[in-house]
Amino acid sequence: MNIYFICTGNTCRSPMAEAILKNKDLKNVNVRSAGIYALEGDQMSENSSAILNQENIQHQHLSRQINSKDVAWADLILTMTAAHKEVINRTFEEAFEKTYTLKEYATPYSTQDVFDPFGGDIALYKQTFEELKRAIDELEEKIVMGGKIE
Repeated sequence: MNIYFICTGNTCRSPMAEAILKNKDLKNVNVRSAGIYALEGDQMSENSSAILNQENIQHQHLSRQINSKDVAWADLILTMTAAHKEVINRTFEEAFEKTYTLKEYATPYSTQDVFDPFGGDIALYKQTFEELKRAIDELEEKIVMGGKIE
């Protein structure tokens, strides 16, 4: 299964989500991330990297912009917000059937959007990390169980 996480700039949320899921080392699960408005080659935000280091989660990241090749590669596209999902569905017609917000797919009983910590202090990044971790733990369970949205 190929999972593609999408956020705005691919420096905070989606790279953290990518690192969290990769760290689970699930068999036959490949993970990438990108941003709708990303500048190619930017570093992960300092606070995102610091939180992943605190949690002993391996990561190596340079930002990427979403592209049609990766959309085609993905079996599942998980966005950080409903607005990201809407942009993808308008831009990539082939993505419609496989694009969800992360929370819509993993934790349908919660709010749809993952909080954006951009520009905030380390405590905000930690909150976002915890939010992502909870959703990705649920995602892992869906993947292990054969993963379809209900």
